[in-house]
Amino acid sequence: MHLIVVGLNYRTAPVEVRERFALSEREMPLALQALKQTTGILEGVIVATCNRTELYAVVDRLHLCGHYIRAFMEQWFKIPRKDFNSHLYMYEDDRAVEHLFRVTSGLDSMIIGETQILGQVRDAFLLAQEEQATGTLFNRLFKQAITVAKRAHSETSIGESAVSVSYAAVELGKRIFGRFDDKTVMIVGAGKMSELTAQHLHSNGAKEVLVVNRTLEKAEELAEKFQGTAMPLDEALSRLKDADIIISSTGAEKFVITRKHIEAAMAARKKKPLFLIDIAVPRDIEPACGDIPNVFLYDIDDLEGIVETNLAKRRKEAAIIEEMIADEQEAYRQWYATLGVSPLIRALQEKAAAIQENTMESLFRKLPELDDRQVKVIRKLTKSIVNQVIHDPILRIKELAADKRSDEALKLFVQLFALEDEVAHLKAEERAEEKSRKELVPSAKGTAANTASVMDVEKLLSQLAGALR
Repeated sequence: MHLIVVGLNYRTAPVEVRERFALSEREMPLALQALKQTTGILEGVIVATCNRTELYAVVDRLHLCGHYIRAFMEQWFKIPRKDFNSHLYMYEDDRAVEHLFRVTSGLDSMIIGETQILGQVRDAFLLAQEEQATGTLFNRLFKQAITVAKRAHSETSIGESAVSVSYAAVELGKRIFGRFDDKTVMIVGAGKMSELTAQHLHSNGAKEVLVVNRTLEKAEELAEKFQGTAMPLDEALSRLKDADIIISSTGAEKFVITRKHIEAAMAARKKKPLFLIDIAVPRDIEPACGDIPNVFLYDIDDLEGIVETNLAKRRKEAAIIEEMIADEQEAYRQWYATLGVSPLIRALQEKAAAIQENTMESLFRKLPELDDRQVKVIRKLTKSIVNQVIHDPILRIKELAADKRSDEALKLFVQLFALEDEVAHLKAEERAEEKSRKELVPSAKGTAANTASVMDVEKLLSQLAGALR
């Protein structure tokens, strides 16, 4: 068996390609079942977000299964393979494990260290479990990935420092005000950066948003997003005293807000602090405003400097997480290596237990006068002897399982302890359990086909409605 991940993300595919591989919550269970029914796929998990669509699978053969997964993507998403092949990446075995750990920990995200992806991977795994699309390997791997991601965020400070200009502005505001739930924000201009900063401040509790623009219609459009108040620039300059935070991003060639404006505002504010964020280039706010007591002025260079410093901190924390991932990757590799010897260990343990039990029965027949306490003591001692005898062989076979010549070592182990019958019996039990489990999983082919036909009918009805209009 092998592990494989096939996918595309924000690095390999533009948004117009990524959006064609989006999966809704309603579609996901059907897609999982269809993936599980794909030739050669033994286990499957699908991680689909705005920045990535990734198909994780346990497969019986690597190269052919990569082909089958691409065929699944072509059929499910109804996109010709030639349109997405160049955007795909594929990782196998150790690389696939490392990739999952990095994704879940936020190291592969557009904003390094973000935590949202952890919840998205966890939800994808839990859904795959519900749909019985996972088994021994993925149940272990995804739980381990989620655990290491939680450790990464609890044992490092990778997610604590702001790494966008808008977030940096909010963090600076927190240092000055502590809280925003009683603060008023004024946006001067309708630039995207100003809108983002105001959005973060509003989501952090800023109670009132005033939107200022030379074109009142545009100000009203932005004000509606924050349940705010729109006003022309002339009116806003007389109301600077009402704002606690002013974010400016216009296209003006000269200063929009001067020292005189701020001095007048501060006289009315009675020494209450005023936070100015100038994101415009050329600048909107006269630099001398920052010299006024209780006025805190930051321009785009100040904010970008903070962002770069914080990014450097995150990269430093990321290096620590990379070491965690390397350790976890080795732990999974060791567990995976010993997975193949588990039936042999179990066979040896069962054979040893059977020998002990037969010996005990023979002993009790020869010594019928033994009381319950004596029987208990003898049983405990003989069991201890048996466990000590097989302890070292079990340790050695686990070590040999990770060796390049593990197949020869496993065969020799079976021969030395004469475990042929026990191993055959255990394998028969495993096959019966797997067959029973597969019979419980409903076929997705019919369901997927029905869903596709329903979607086609809906599309046709929509086209007809459009034609009638």
